[in-house]
Amino acid sequence: MSIANPPEFFRGLAEVPLLPPSAAHELGPVLVVAPHPDDEVLGCGGVIGLLRQAQVPVYVAVVSDGGGSHPGSTRYPPAALSAIRQAESLAGLAHLGVHAAQVRFLGLPDGAVPSATSGAGQAGIDGIRQVLDAAPDVRTVLLPWRRDPHADHRAAWSLGAAALDTVSQPLRRLEYPIWTLVHPQPDDSPRPDEARLWRLDIGPVTALKRAAILAHVSQTTDLITDAT
Repeated sequence: MSIANPPEFFRGLAEVPLLPPSAAHELGPVLVVAPHPDDEVLGCGGVIGLLRQAQVPVYVAVVSDGGGSHPGSTRYPPAALSAIRQAESLAGLAHLGVHAAQVRFLGLPDGAVPSATSGAGQAGIDGIRQVLDAAPDVRTVLLPWRRDPHADHRAAWSLGAAALDTVSQPLRRLEYPIWTLVHPQPDDSPRPDEARLWRLDIGPVTALKRAAILAHVSQTTDLITDAT
């Protein structure tokens, strides 16, 4: 990936420690909070694949319904697109070894995911908490980066963080970037005193992650040609 005029953080990204694939196992059972159907594999497909190869449980909460990715399409209006993207999410995760029973779609509006501080956000907080209650073995929660430059991603982080604040047992919180890596802005990047950065070698499951991403046909091909 080539980024024009990257901020200092990205110029030094190659110096961030690269952990071996086995480091994924130390996370224990994981819950991935994904803003949209596909963010779970784009941001976490490698760690999901490594965990499932080691038979470590992985659960996924997809926050938005995904119906807003192609506005104006008459062939694929929001309700139909949401159904397609849910099926793509399940297919992609199946490549990585995650069963449909471990995936929950919260169905919040794509493009208008409410934050935890709004009244409408309570449904998202409750949904994530219900996933945690149904999976008491979870030890680590993967949230989108708190300042990822997409409003839905920031809102999903706030919902996940608020849900975790209601859990009595402390859980490890990790954050993964999506749009921060594509459209980086200096104010969006982690500050030196804010986070401990690390990368993970996903070499053994790269092919699986690629297959999981390609399962999202509506997002990776010209399937939808009539969007405005």
